[in-house]
Amino acid sequence: MPKVDVYDINGKKVSDVELNEKVFGIEPNETIVHSVLINYLANQRQGTQSTKTRAEVRGGGRKPWRQKGTGRARQGSIRAPQWIKGGIALGPKPRSYNYTVNKKEKRLAIRSILSSKVLENKLTVVDKLELKEIKTKAMVKAFESLKLEGKTLVILPGKNLNVEASTKNIENAKAILANRINVYDLLRYKNLVLPLDTVKKLEEVYA
Repeated sequence: MPKVDVYDINGKKVSDVELNEKVFGIEPNETIVHSVLINYLANQRQGTQSTKTRAEVRGGGRKPWRQKGTGRARQGSIRAPQWIKGGIALGPKPRSYNYTVNKKEKRLAIRSILSSKVLENKLTVVDKLELKEIKTKAMVKAFESLKLEGKTLVILPGKNLNVEASTKNIENAKAILANRINVYDLLRYKNLVLPLDTVKKLEEVYA
C-alpha cells in the first residue's frame, strides 16, 4: 500500500496515511487514459458549426445564360458552389459528437491517473482544507506553504464556498468536487491537493 505524508494548511507534517492500493497504487494504463480523454473532449464539442448548401443561399433562381451558343460553360444557377457567394459543397452541418465509453474504462482511467500522481510525488494530502472567509491571499499562502509549483487542482469532498471562491482568482489553480473529477482536469493540472475526507470518498467510490 502506498503511504504518503499528511500536512496541515501551513505545510507542517501532522501524520501519514496509507492509500488504498486499488485506487492509488495500480499500474497506470496509458491506453485507457488516452481513450477516455478523447471521449471527454469529443463530448465537449457543441457541434453547432453550419454552412449553407446551394439550396439554402439567397438568389440564383434563374439560369444565368442560355445553354448553348455563348462559348461559355453551361451554368444552371449563380449560386452553385463554384460561384462567389454560392453554396458550400459538402460543408459541415449541426451534429452531435457524443459517444459513450464503458463505465469500467472511465473508472480505470481515473485510478490510473491518481496512481501516476502518487508515483510522481504530485499528490499532496492535507488533514483538512478550510478558510474562515473568501480570501485569495489565504489560498495562495496555503499553496506556498505546501510548496506547490505549477498548475494545481484542489479536490474537495463537498461544497466549500470559501475554498472554491478563493481558488477561482488564482491563475493555474482550480477547485472541484470529488464527485465531478474527470480525466481532462486530472491530466491538465500538475499537482493534486486532497483533504483526507476526499481521499476516503475516492476510495469508497473507486476501490
